[in-house]
Amino acid sequence: MKQRVITGIVGLVIVIPFFIFMHTVAFPIFVAIVSALAVYEIIKATGGKNNLILALSCLTAAAIPFVFHYNIKIPFMPTAIIYTLVYFMIMVPTHKKTTFNDCLTALFAALAVPCSLSVLIELRDVYIDFPEKYTKANGVFLIIFGLFCSWITDIFAYFTGRAFGKHKLCPKISPKKTVEGALGGIVCAAVFNVILYVIFDKYFFTVHTIAVWQIIIISVILSVVSMFGDLSASIIKRNHNIKDFGKILPGHGGIMDRFDSCLFVLPALYACLYCLYFINM
Repeated sequence: MKQRVITGIVGLVIVIPFFIFMHTVAFPIFVAIVSALAVYEIIKATGGKNNLILALSCLTAAAIPFVFHYNIKIPFMPTAIIYTLVYFMIMVPTHKKTTFNDCLTALFAALAVPCSLSVLIELRDVYIDFPEKYTKANGVFLIIFGLFCSWITDIFAYFTGRAFGKHKLCPKISPKKTVEGALGGIVCAAVFNVILYVIFDKYFFTVHTIAVWQIIIISVILSVVSMFGDLSASIIKRNHNIKDFGKILPGHGGIMDRFDSCLFVLPALYACLYCLYFINM
């Protein structure tokens, strides 16, 4: 536990500058680093041995956040087709050490992980996409809100589960998770998010487009989504007989172990914003 806390504090000190300069190129650099490391961990954890595919996947993961940051328009269909073909062209001469599953895993990771994490950039720029509804302060709030739904849920599900857990949630996937822990994580995340909203509403918001009751509902939804993200990552680890995706974060595991639920939560949060936008039109 002590190691987890120390790593968390050090990580926070490293990450804070990127958030201070959120509206500069520093932010996509942060997302690119996290994306590339997460993709690297996934490919290595699932047994990928082709270094060329590994390099291509990591470079792609690092490039995608800049596409979001600079709003670069890329024709999706032809690009996706060509990109997929490249993977299989690499597989042909290296078929002795590269399987079809290796290609599919790398292809999926290289696209899904950075696109999901790049929603952080979309949330930051929500004041551009919905200028009549949101300001820069709303973007900052939404990013913290999304991370809270992921990390606060996980933290308090752990502590609540240890204190009160009796009924297993998914014993064959993650034996230590309990129903009581899940409920504790959901409730605590909602409480933290309401407090966060009250602070921003009092000191930073100039445009009021989200009500407290909406914050609570979205928080509950995203906490549940977060648990599915965490359990999905647990299935991958169980399928490949590994405890963690990596060791870069002592006490936590790898980057993917810390951001696995974010891959689900961030896109779901952005989808919720679209729903609120059309409801409030």
